[in-house]
Amino acid sequence: MASILVIEDEQRIRESLATRLSERGHDVETVVNALEGIERAVSGAFDVVVLDLGLPDLDGVEALRMIRAVSEVPIVVATARDDEQDIIDVLNKGADDYVVKPYSADHLEARIRAVLRRSGDSNDSEIIVVGGLRLDPDSHEAILDGRNLDLTARAFDLLVYLASREGKLIGKRELLAEVWRQPYGGADKTVDVHLSWLRKELGETAAAPRYLHTKRGVGVRLVDPKR
Repeated sequence: MASILVIEDEQRIRESLATRLSERGHDVETVVNALEGIERAVSGAFDVVVLDLGLPDLDGVEALRMIRAVSEVPIVVATARDDEQDIIDVLNKGADDYVVKPYSADHLEARIRAVLRRSGDSNDSEIIVVGGLRLDPDSHEAILDGRNLDLTARAFDLLVYLASREGKLIGKRELLAEVWRQPYGGADKTVDVHLSWLRKELGETAAAPRYLHTKRGVGVRLVDPKR
């Protein structure tokens, strides 16, 4: 059972979600506007927030930004906006998943469960060491051969995901789903750009890899270069 906050102004959808999710054993609270939703979301009382973007008092993207500025509560955006670039922007602004209306309660609950599983995985702050690479997820510190790496938050998450699965060949679709919280196809260039940044920081190139080895059309793996 999860404690779920639904921020949704459309009464029919709001009441239906409250009923259906409660029937599945969840504790559900609903609000109709962004400002009240922000106040409740940052209270620490919820496991996950379901956020509509078309809210009457404040755009949901701004509400997302405000919540994320002070809270790491998982957020599933559930909205009628289906433009791919809008989806990518919202995910990059901190949403954990994105569901396009119309959707079923079963579909939304499955997404909520997946987000909560990932959130639970991310709480493991064990230090990761691969060769001369040392990653501390708790402090977001990345060190290579004694040198601190200058990484964006997303590049760090990508490096942690790959390093924690040392030697495993991981496809771009999995990386988009697990690192960018983007569980659909497309936008492979996002992964390519971040891998390029990582290679630069790791002192390697695609043509002369050390840690990051790509198999064209399949995926990428991170390995200990000394092995």
